Amino acid sequence: MTPSITCTSLAFTWPDGTAVFEGLDVAFGPGRTGLVGVNGSGKSTLLKLIAGALRPADGSVRVAGEVGHLPQNVTLDTALRVDEALGIAARRAALHAIESGDVAEEHFETVGDDWDVEERALATLGELGLGHIGLDRTVGEVSGGESVLLRLAALLLRRPDVLLLDEPTNNLDLYARRRLYTAVENWPGVMVVVSHDRELLQLVDQIADLRSREVTWYGGNFSAYEEALAVEQEAAERMVRVAEADFRKQKRELADAQVKLARRKRYGQKMFEQKREPKIVMGARKRAAQESAGKHRIMHEERLAEARGRLDDAVEAVRDDEEIRVDLPYTAVPPGRDVLTLMDLELAYGARVKGGFDLRGPERVALIGRNGAGKTTLLRTIAGELEPVSGGATAHVPLRFLPQRLDVLDGELSVAENVARFAPGATNNRVRARLARFLFRGARADQKAATLSGGERFRAALAALMLAEPAPQLLMLDEPTNNLDMASVRQLTTALESYEGALIVASHDLPFLESLGITRWLLMEEGELRETAQEAVEGA
Repeated sequence: MTPSITCTSLAFTWPDGTAVFEGLDVAFGPGRTGLVGVNGSGKSTLLKLIAGALRPADGSVRVAGEVGHLPQNVTLDTALRVDEALGIAARRAALHAIESGDVAEEHFETVGDDWDVEERALATLGELGLGHIGLDRTVGEVSGGESVLLRLAALLLRRPDVLLLDEPTNNLDLYARRRLYTAVENWPGVMVVVSHDRELLQLVDQIADLRSREVTWYGGNFSAYEEALAVEQEAAERMVRVAEADFRKQKRELADAQVKLARRKRYGQKMFEQKREPKIVMGARKRAAQESAGKHRIMHEERLAEARGRLDDAVEAVRDDEEIRVDLPYTAVPPGRDVLTLMDLELAYGARVKGGFDLRGPERVALIGRNGAGKTTLLRTIAGELEPVSGGATAHVPLRFLPQRLDVLDGELSVAENVARFAPGATNNRVRARLARFLFRGARADQKAATLSGGERFRAALAALMLAEPAPQLLMLDEPTNNLDMASVRQLTTALESYEGALIVASHDLPFLESLGITRWLLMEEGELRETAQEAVEGA
């Protein structure tokens, strides 16, 4: 049977009543498909429905073949050994028992035909750059990026017919991303990948654009999609101009017709008053004129309504992705003011900052380095979430930290209630007015945080931190572009342009970092933090 995915009349609604899909029809065949769309359009939800992690309210999902799913937020039990995380622990243990002379039947049943499972596992780990980990270490000893690759390795070992990848490059450094690209290029079955990573989307065979609860298909990779979309948008904008001109014309013609009818009515009234014709003739003429006038008016009103409909349709076809608009005057930091001091800082897990490090004024710092180098540990130590082994980290201004997991939000509270937690002195109207600038308007502000998409959740967490009281004059972000589509990355960049405080951003997304106007580059390498030049960043 050829592997495939078929979704028919698919409907899904979150428990709070938020509808995601209604009657969605879509099918995925062999090859690599990039599933794109603005945050909140339902990409991750669709993958979960296909994987069976969610149940549709209506319709059906049929999958021919075994499914492997790499979710957006990979969580592995830190106490698991690597071979357990890979799903090969039982076969490996049985194999070792047989090799040591234990010929119990159950061992042979466990191994089956998979006698080279250990070699395949080590080879797969090596291909993904995890050869140094080994099979007996625990998951708690690997970084966030390595845990993503570990979950991917488990899927590759299973060899599913259908592979679903949701933002797989999250938390991955440049080297790990390249290994993932190779794995994607070599995938032989059905693959559906949700990603904001342009380089990854260049490897797909077609793009499925999920927008307004419908899927539109584009052949080729992401560049071909962008070119096709640009042509579509140019045509859509041209149609808006044509429809606007037609609408104005119909309004003029209706106005002209009303003027003519008014003149005709006044002339008929004058003739009636002067009684120049027999009464029965004038009455018949008056009725005919009224009928003609009514038909004339109705015709022009119908034409105007049709023109308005064409204009509405044309405007609807033009994409207008909104941007965050933020005014944050209280975040300003004067040049030269002490913001952060690190002194002989030794971190948990072995990383250190030798000597002193000072951050002054509204500097913008990029924190880069390989997965597991200690970037997140450093940020958590500065934020006060982790105690240093020795030395000190002192913030001289109010600071806020947005972690990778976005766990600053309470999933059971609404977006507005979450923001109010950080600004208890703000009125409800003030909270909602500020949230509107982060694109949470009306009922959207009342949506529970647990039902938000990855990008929406990030936007809500960012709003909570940036609108907090007191206003943060040092903002630290850990891999902020994870889970964000390209429109949302632009929104984030716009929001941070308005921020006037000091900024520390840990990220592997070099185009994003360059867009922020970074003033200093810090590299965490071989357990130590040191300044570097932007030109040296490509190898980090």
